[in-house]
This record gives sequence, C-alpha cells and structure tokens, in this order.
Amino acid sequence: MKDDDCVKFLQGILPRLGYRWKGFRKVRKQVCKRIDRRIRELDLSDLPSYRQYLEMHKEEEKVLDFLCNITISRFYRDQMVFSRLETEILPLLAEKMKDWPKQVRCWSVGCCSGEEPYTLQILWKLSVLPQVETDISLRILATDRDGSLIERAKKGFYPEGTFKDMPPEWKVQAFEKGENNFHIQESFQQDVQFLEQDIRVDLPDGEFELILCRNLVFTYFRDDLQQEIFHRMMIKLKPGGFFIVGIHESIPEGQNILIPVGKCIYKKRTY
Repeated sequence: MKDDDCVKFLQGILPRLGYRWKGFRKVRKQVCKRIDRRIRELDLSDLPSYRQYLEMHKEEEKVLDFLCNITISRFYRDQMVFSRLETEILPLLAEKMKDWPKQVRCWSVGCCSGEEPYTLQILWKLSVLPQVETDISLRILATDRDGSLIERAKKGFYPEGTFKDMPPEWKVQAFEKGENNFHIQESFQQDVQFLEQDIRVDLPDGEFELILCRNLVFTYFRDDLQQEIFHRMMIKLKPGGFFIVGIHESIPEGQNILIPVGKCIYKKRTY
C-alpha cells in the first residue's frame, strides 16, 4: 500500500469514526500497516475495494475503529509531568486526605498496557509516602477500550524497551527480572484496578482527585467529541483536583472549569 493512498483514505474516513487527521499524521504508518493486513485478511485487492467493503458491511467500521487505536506507552513517559506529580501534586493531595478518607483516587484514561498507572503507584510508594510519612493509599483506576491491553496490564510483564525513561533504581526496586522481560512486583499491583472501558461511551463510578488523560482524547479525537468528553470528565474531577493532559496537548478553548498550574497541568476551581 502506498503511503499517499493510505493518507487520502484516512483523511476521508477518520472524521466519520470520530477522529481527526491531525493526530494521526506522525503515527499513520502503524495504522496503515494494520489496514493493509486487514485488506489481505478479507482477500481484497486494494484500498478502493476495502472502501467499497466498508460501505456494504457497516459492522466493519468497528473493526476499523480498533485498527486506529494507537498504542504507544512506556514507563515514566514525559519526565516533567512525573516530576511535578512526585514533588508537588501527589504530596499536596496526600496532605489533604491525611485524616479522612486516607486515600487519593486517581483515574488513568487510556492506560494501554498499564505503564502509566504502575508508574504512578511506584512513584507513590517509593518517593511520595516517605515524604509525607503517612499510611494513606493511592487508589488508581486505569481504563482502556482494548481488552487485550487490559489483560496484558493485569499480568504485568514488560520488555526492556519500556523502561528507558524510568529511573534505574525504581526499576530495580519494583520489578523482578525474568528471562526475557520484567514483572512488576505484587506490592505495586495492589490498589491498581484495570477496567475495559471506552471513554467515548462510558465513565467509571465515583469521583477522583487526579485524572490523567494524556495523548488520547485531545490528540486523536474530533474537536466536537473532545468538548463532549472533556465536560463529562470534569463531572468526575473533584473541586481542587488536578487534570493532566499530554505535553503537546491543550484542553478545549473557552472553558472556565480548570486553572492552568503549569504546562499540561490544570487544577479544578473550587467555587
């Protein structure tokens, strides 16, 4: 499949699925390879024939939607974000919850294979708790629409390449080395719950002091869908809670719910 042909196809089909082309420009090869594989699976000849197949088989849109799922994740991705979480945000939230209910609730949206929520739990137990000297817990709910990624996250096995950004001492303390991979220790799996859930359709129960929605909604989704999901997520964020997006992302314009407190980091107003 030629790159130009795939680009034209994606530019035409992505808005129909709720996505925007801008977010896929740099990662399109991942999606194009999957589409090319799907065309061969269906024994079709080319993209025009696949386009016709889509028109005749509406259920294929669900398959294509999953083919467009971008799965780029690693531990401690974007050091600046985790540094702020470690030194400022999480200690502040821990102090607020010190007496009751002695827990901080966090929602990791689009968690892929679990690298983000596990990084948070490792950071919490190895760095934050020694700072605040309390037995308060960090309860993390991690959601992703891909059930296979959720199952992988629950098992907790990771290849060497996913650790390139993580402090080496944390890797030693939190993981057990296997023959070809590393397995996260059980103590760091505690208080991390994984749930198969599509942010476009469902929301988890309860409210959260911290929500991380990085490199998903505000990169890949259509603008109107971004607005819709943003306001739904704000219902789940407690007043005074923190909302974090990707370092190259921005939240919808015109909102007055969040106050910026740093690059890609926001705090919900308390009024």
